[in-house]
Amino acid sequence: MPRKVDHDERRRRLTEALLRIASTRGLQAVSMREIAAEAGVSLRVVQYYFTNKQALLESGLTELGARMDRRLKQRTAGAGELTPRGVFAAVLDVVLPSDEQSRLDSMAWNAYYTAALTDPALAAVGVTLPDTLENFLTVRLTTAQQAGEITPDRDPRTEVAGLLALANGLTSSVLSGQRGHEAAAKIIDYHLDRLFGPAPA
Repeated sequence: MPRKVDHDERRRRLTEALLRIASTRGLQAVSMREIAAEAGVSLRVVQYYFTNKQALLESGLTELGARMDRRLKQRTAGAGELTPRGVFAAVLDVVLPSDEQSRLDSMAWNAYYTAALTDPALAAVGVTLPDTLENFLTVRLTTAQQAGEITPDRDPRTEVAGLLALANGLTSSVLSGQRGHEAAAKIIDYHLDRLFGPAPA
């Protein structure tokens, strides 16, 4: 009997091949043929699972978001219910590259960001996750403000946008070797202290 093909696993392998190329050579190096070679399959297999390059690129963005979500869940597993400050600390720390896989994922995110600057279709898809994350954190910060955990003069969305921009900027400095993950995390903690007050000892 012919071996049953696990289609979800095949799609996952092709998406992982895409992200390996994106993180090491950039999206300009991505083509259906290159992905086939990276995954060790025929071009026809890639074309079977992804009708065009755009669909493949979108699958890469979805996987990057899923990887970040998995890292966040691993980071907070067993921590119980997090305080609002704890939520921000965990999310922003996950944005920072802390090991080889998260470094490669950050490189892939940067490749997407660069490509989206001149590709409107990719830009329209690429803002979905950042917008979702900003909205999620804004709701959490607004709730914390209503509970008296931050001062009423703070604008939650502006604070969130600033913290995410800070984390993204620090990611670039970690990728370039300007500073390590620990030094970048301390800068984020400094700004969280200014927003929420010092973390409990």
